[in-house]
Amino acid sequence: MARSEEDRHLHFEGQTDCEPAPLPTVRHSSSHVMAQAVKQLFPDVKLAIGPAIEDGFYYDFAKSEPFTPEDLNRIEQRMREIVQKDLPFVREEMPREAAVRFFESRGEPFKVEILKGIDALSVSLYRQGDFVDLCRGPHVPATGHIKAFKLLSSSGAYWRGSEKNPMLQRIYGTAWLTQEELDRHLWRLEEAKKRDHRKLGRELDLFVFQDVSPGAPFWLPKGMVIFRELERFWREVHDARGYQEISTPILVNRRLWEESGHWEHYRENMFLVEVEEQVFGLKPMNCPESTYVYRHHLRSYRDLPLRLSELGRLHRFERSGTLAGMFRVRQFTQDDAHIYCRPDQLQSEITGVLEIVQLLYGAFGFEPRFFLSTKPDKGMGDPALWEQAETALREALVKRDLPHEVRAGEGAFYGPKIDVVISDVLGRDWQLATIQLDFVMLPERFGLEYIDADGQAKRPVAIHRAIYGSFERFVGILTEHFAGAFPTWLAPVQARVLPVSEKIAAYGRSVFDRLRDAGIRVELDDRNEKLGYRIREAQLQKLPYMLIVGARESQEGTVSLRRRTGEDVGAVPVDRLCADLVAEVASRSVSLTVGRS
Repeated sequence: MARSEEDRHLHFEGQTDCEPAPLPTVRHSSSHVMAQAVKQLFPDVKLAIGPAIEDGFYYDFAKSEPFTPEDLNRIEQRMREIVQKDLPFVREEMPREAAVRFFESRGEPFKVEILKGIDALSVSLYRQGDFVDLCRGPHVPATGHIKAFKLLSSSGAYWRGSEKNPMLQRIYGTAWLTQEELDRHLWRLEEAKKRDHRKLGRELDLFVFQDVSPGAPFWLPKGMVIFRELERFWREVHDARGYQEISTPILVNRRLWEESGHWEHYRENMFLVEVEEQVFGLKPMNCPESTYVYRHHLRSYRDLPLRLSELGRLHRFERSGTLAGMFRVRQFTQDDAHIYCRPDQLQSEITGVLEIVQLLYGAFGFEPRFFLSTKPDKGMGDPALWEQAETALREALVKRDLPHEVRAGEGAFYGPKIDVVISDVLGRDWQLATIQLDFVMLPERFGLEYIDADGQAKRPVAIHRAIYGSFERFVGILTEHFAGAFPTWLAPVQARVLPVSEKIAAYGRSVFDRLRDAGIRVELDDRNEKLGYRIREAQLQKLPYMLIVGARESQEGTVSLRRRTGEDVGAVPVDRLCADLVAEVASRSVSLTVGRS
C-alpha cells in the first residue's frame, strides 16, 4: 500500500538507528518531547504525527479546543523539565499486529489508522520515560541532548491534509544545535514579521486581497507602478535579444487541454466554464497555446530560433487553506517565453537565457545559484538527444562561468532543466527561474516541424523558461527583501517636496514641476501640518528622497535633501538634483546615490 510522505518519514518496519543528520534528528526528537509534555498536561488529547520540517518541527493533536498562547508557555516549560531529566530514547521492535493492539489499548486512533496502512511485519516504537510513540527514528540518545528550542505557534490542520478528515490542532516549534543559532533564527522570524508583504502591501498602498476573489490580488495604483516598472525592464531586455511578444487567450476550449495532456493530469487544478454546451478552461499555463503561434506558418530551419515571449494571465485552483498572500495565489501573471530551436542551437540559446537571468536578478542585488537536473529513469525520447541536451545545458553554465550542482535524475520526463535559486536579505531561499528543455511534450504532442536544410521535416526542441516566475510572487519577495524600501527606480513615489510654510509654496511647486517634467515620480506635500510630521510620514511611506524647501533654498535655487534612512545631505542645486535622480533611475541602482559626491 502506498504511504504518504508523513508515513514514510515516521513509521515502518525494522530500520535501525544510523548516524543521524544532527539538526533533523534534534528537531524530530524535540517533537517527541513536545508530544510527551502535551500528554502530561492534557491527558485526553490524541496523538497524530510529528515530523521534523525545515527550520523546526510540528506535532498534530486531536483536541476539542485550540491551544492558547498560555498553553504553549506551559508546554514549553514542561518540555524543559523533560530535557532536564535527560531521559534516554529507547527503541523497541514490535510485530505490527501487536502494535495495533497496543495503541488501541492506549486510545490512540490515529496511530492505529497509520499502522493498519502499513504492510510491514514489524514496526519500531520509541520510549522516553512514560511516553511511547510509533516512529522509525533515529533520535538523539537522550532528551538532554536537546539544547535550544522554542514553541512558536499553533493552528488548525486537517488529518492527512484532507478537509474530509478531522480537524486537528498543530503546534509548531523550532530547535537548533546552539542557543546562538536559535536566537539568530528567532531574530529572523521577528524581522520577517516586520517585512511581511501582506502587511506592507496594505500599509504602502501596493495591493490588497478581498474575500470576493480569494487568492487574487487587487493591484492598487502604487503597486501597479512596481508591476509596470518590472514589465518595462523585462520588455527592454527581451526586445534587445530578439524575442517576439505574443498574447494568447485566457479562456480555451477543453480540446486544447486534451491535446496537451493537461485535461488528464491537471483538470482538478483548473477553473472550468461551460458555454453553449462546450467546456472551456482558464489557462493554467501558456505553453500549449504558443504552439498555435508556431504552427501559424510553415517554419524553415532559417526561421529558428523562434523566441516567443508572453506576459500571460494564468489561473490555477489552489485550495483556500494553501493560499499565502502573493506567494501562493489563484490568479497571476507569468513572464513566460518559449524558444523553438534546432538541436545544434541549444547551447547558444541556453547561454542567452542565462545572460538574461544574471542581468535581471543582478538589478535587485541577487546572486543566483544554479542546479542542473538530468534524465530521470522514466525520461522519454531519444537517449542521444537527452545526452546532447544535458551537454548543452552544462556547457552553457560553464561558458557563463557559473558553478552549479547536479541533481541526478530530477529532470522532467520530457527533458533536463536548470533551476535557479536566490537568497533574500534574511537568508531565505527562493526558486525562481526554470530553464526546461522539451523535445517530447510540445513538439511531439502538437506535431511541430520545421523544414531542415536537407528538405526533410524535423522536430524542433522547445525551451520553456520564466525569469521572474510570476509577477505576484516576485513582488512579494521584493517587498520583503527590501522591507518596502524599494530602489528608487522601482519606488512608486521617488521624491516628495516639502515646503516649510505657505510662503514657500510657489517655490515648492516649481521644484515639483521640474522633477515631474524630468520624468521623476514626485509628490508635493504642502499641507498645513508641522514639517516634522510630514517628514515622519514620508519616512513611514519609505520614500527614497525628501526635498525640503525654505526661504534660503528658494533664494539659492536648491533643496535641502534628506534620504529615507534619515541622512541629511544638505543643500543640493535643483539642476543637479534632477540630473542625479534621472541618472540613478536609469542605472537601476539598488542604492540611493543622489547627493553623494
